[in-house]
Amino acid sequence: MRFSFVLTEVLTGLRRNVTMTVAMILTTAISLGLLGGGLLVVRMIDHMRDNFGDEVEVNVYLNRDISTTDKDCKQQPCAGIQSALSQDANVEDVRWENQDQAFDRFQRVFSGQPELLELTRKESLPATFHLKLRNPDRADVIVQTYSNKPGVDRVEDQGVFLERFFGVLNGVRNGTWVVAAIQAVAALLLISNTIQVSAFTRRTEVGIMRLVGATRWYTQLPFLLEAVVAGLVGALLAIGGLVGIKGIFIDNVLAEPIAANIIPRIPLLDIFWPVAPILIVVAMLISAVTGYVTLRLYVRT
Repeated sequence: MRFSFVLTEVLTGLRRNVTMTVAMILTTAISLGLLGGGLLVVRMIDHMRDNFGDEVEVNVYLNRDISTTDKDCKQQPCAGIQSALSQDANVEDVRWENQDQAFDRFQRVFSGQPELLELTRKESLPATFHLKLRNPDRADVIVQTYSNKPGVDRVEDQGVFLERFFGVLNGVRNGTWVVAAIQAVAALLLISNTIQVSAFTRRTEVGIMRLVGATRWYTQLPFLLEAVVAGLVGALLAIGGLVGIKGIFIDNVLAEPIAANIIPRIPLLDIFWPVAPILIVVAMLISAVTGYVTLRLYVRT
């Protein structure tokens, strides 16, 4: 089999049906881009679990009276709460943060949002006990035990809020994958139609090749490679789109949460590995399978 002949036939087929080829490439690129976006969300969730999994705390917020009058937690009931927490078997570490310290930390975290700093007063930030638990799964026990203690305003498990945030990200991921699946169906139909049209326009020359002894596989290979090449180009466009969206949109829009370590930065490495190889393999595999099935079922060459 001459490689130059096959390559020429592939390029000829792509050029003859240029509008359908472009539509197939763009549809494939959009579908793979959405798939890649979903994979990046999964990577983001994994990074967040790694970053925050061991740092999730239970916060015991004290009422306004204690927050404003007992800066060092030396008086009752603050001292009693601190003693109980320190002796609790479920608590590994207790860190006290008074109102002044809470306000200083707030100013550091949101230093890039002057409007928010102007609206927030120190009195609105309560004194807090930050608890690190021996077993984070026992956080509900701490919440139930200390929520009704005198001097306690409320007890919050950060893990609950983190799981809610993960739930939102999972919803975004699932939504992108649903749209990607719909786009994938459109891409499959375009691949199938493009192959059928390409085979129809070259039916005479293919028939001549069969008469002089060419095998069916030899005559069908160019059509199959057309689909694979289009899928590969679509995958490369999708990867380029993900890189562009990261640099132009995500890094700018989420700059402040990223700087505050609320949301982890998406490194380029996450796009090039493992997302890019997955998109390339999926594109080539789906294109090859769709092309093969189409040739077997609809094209008699």
